[in-house]
Order: sequence, then C-alpha cells, then structure tokens
Amino acid sequence: MKKTLIFLALVMFSVIMTAQELDCRIQINYSKLQGTTNEKLFQTMQQELYEFINNTAWTNHVYSKDERIECNIFITIEEQISSDEFKGKIQINSSRPVYGTSYMSPILNHLDNNFQFKYVEFEPLEFNPNTFTSNLTSVLAYYCYIIIGMDYDTFSSNGGTPYFQIAEKIVQNAQASSEAGWKAFENLKNRYWLVENLLNDQYSGLRDFMYVYHRQGLDKMAEKPTEGRASIEQAIENLKDVQRRKPGSFLMSIFTTTKGDEIINIFSEGFPDEKSRIYNIMKEVDPANSSKYEKIMKDSSSE
Repeated sequence: MKKTLIFLALVMFSVIMTAQELDCRIQINYSKLQGTTNEKLFQTMQQELYEFINNTAWTNHVYSKDERIECNIFITIEEQISSDEFKGKIQINSSRPVYGTSYMSPILNHLDNNFQFKYVEFEPLEFNPNTFTSNLTSVLAYYCYIIIGMDYDTFSSNGGTPYFQIAEKIVQNAQASSEAGWKAFENLKNRYWLVENLLNDQYSGLRDFMYVYHRQGLDKMAEKPTEGRASIEQAIENLKDVQRRKPGSFLMSIFTTTKGDEIINIFSEGFPDEKSRIYNIMKEVDPANSSKYEKIMKDSSSE
C-alpha cells in the first residue's frame, strides 16, 4: 500500500468548497432504544449529518447537480451508552447511472456493524483528513471517500486510487482511537481491511472488473447489446483469478453482495451456453450464495 505522499497531500489540501460530489440520503433508525427517547435529538442529528455529507466538497473536481453520486446511509442506533454516546451499525449504498438508460447500477452495498460515536446536538461536525477528530465524522468521511473511489473506478481504470488513499489515511489517523472498526487485528472484515484490499495489488482484478463491467459493458448495452454483454461476461470471467488467489476474501463478498442480483437479471435473458458459463463462475466466486444463481438457469428452462 505504498503512496506517493506529495500527490496525496495535494489531493487532500485541494479539497475546497467548489462543488459537492454526493447526493446522499441519510436515515437514522432509533426504534430499538427503550424508554423515553428524545426524538428531536435524532431529527437534528439526521439533518446535521445530511448537511455534513452533502455540503462538503470531498474532492477538487467540479460536479454538476446531475453528476452527483447517488448514495444512501442508514444508521441504526441499537444502544444509547450515555447522553451523547451511541452504538449501532451503518449501512452504505451507492449507485451510478448507465449510459443511455434510466437504470441505476448498484456500486456499493455494505453493512458495518461496528459503529460507536459521540454526538452533541448543534455542536459543529468537523473533519480533518490529517488528524482524528471524532469517530462520527471519521467514519462518515471514510465511507464518502470509499463511495467516490468506487464510482471513479467504474469510469476509468483504477480511477479511484487517490480517494482510497485518503480513506487509508483516515484509517491510519484512527489507530489510536478506542472505537472498533479501524484496526487490523480486530477482525478481517472491517474498515481497515476494506481499504487495504482496495489498494492491494492482489485484488486488482476486482477493480479491473468494476471498470470493464460498467464502462465497457453496461454503458454499451443500450447501443451495442451484444458487445456490452460480452464485456460483462469477460469481466465476470476474470473474477475467478481473484477467488482462486484469495478465496473467500472480504472484498469479493462485498462485490458479490452488491452485484449478484444484477448479474442474475442480466444473464437470465442470455443464451443457454452463456447462462451456464455465468452460473458456474458465480457459484465459484460466491459459494456461500450459490443457490441464488440457480435463477439464471431456471429462467432458461422456461423459455
């Protein structure tokens, strides 16, 4: 995970308020809390998190309103530890438009079960990419950069690298924090390992998949469906190399969770031999959910 420090510094310090990249919807669910609940507190929290994410310019690129990345963040609060400290989980979803259609393709669908944070009503939410300010803003900023990086990866080969590097910097800054989710030794499926995998050359095939699948595949489907579908099949074929090199990886599980249903929908209308190839690949790269890919073959038998 080597970095060009000068380049990274330029990216971070060029984050100025010229444009916003995200069109993010925030929802906070506090129904699991028992007893008297201060609903106004959570309403204010939801609004302030919305403004923090959507009014921050995370990059130095200029986005038009229509170009902003559509995403959703769902926070479920399961425990109120004190008047200003909460514990729960955070679900992150993002999508991007497919050229020539009204379809939005899912890019990220991830549930983070280790989300503990402090929040004081009306206290300014601050984030500094060079230091750990709070777990709340660090987690949100981390996932904003993951969303942006993954989106860039679908438009250009490895285009998301500088944003994954900023997410990596956030992880490094959080190593001294007491909250879970940032450290390598805690478990193999947390924020540390997500960005480590994204920047690790051993998983480069997954990032290649994102570019070929979307830019050379889905984006061509409207005008050249045969060519687009062939590129998608090739992208999926390449997943086998990653699975065989790193079986059962965290990053592969995120990719298959995000793209599995879409792949089923695309190839349920394919030719029988095409269906069979995709079915066998997906069974190999996503063995825990192999039964759901049977839908690809079931549709072919009814045609």
